[in-house]
Amino acid sequence: MAKRLNNQSTVGDVLKQIIQVNKLQSGMDGINVKEAWQNLMGNGVNSYTRNVVLKGSTLYVELTSSVLREELSHGKSKIVAMINEELRRDVVKDVVLR
Repeated sequence: MAKRLNNQSTVGDVLKQIIQVNKLQSGMDGINVKEAWQNLMGNGVNSYTRNVVLKGSTLYVELTSSVLREELSHGKSKIVAMINEELRRDVVKDVVLR
């Protein structure tokens, strides 16, 4: 049976507990990483981005431009740092550009 919360809990606390109890954190991380990519990269890169998927701690980004893929490959560590900073915790450890 589910644990009943006291009436003093905030909505944020209740949502955090629901996510934890139902083991939804990995799905939430995937959504948050996708949003962080869109916010950090801007319209220029997003127009060439086909798909962004988080599997485990690896971020897979599918790009339609080989030139952009080559340019971004030089800054993989910076991309990882920027996304983790945006999310305020270490979610991404590696980026694979396809």
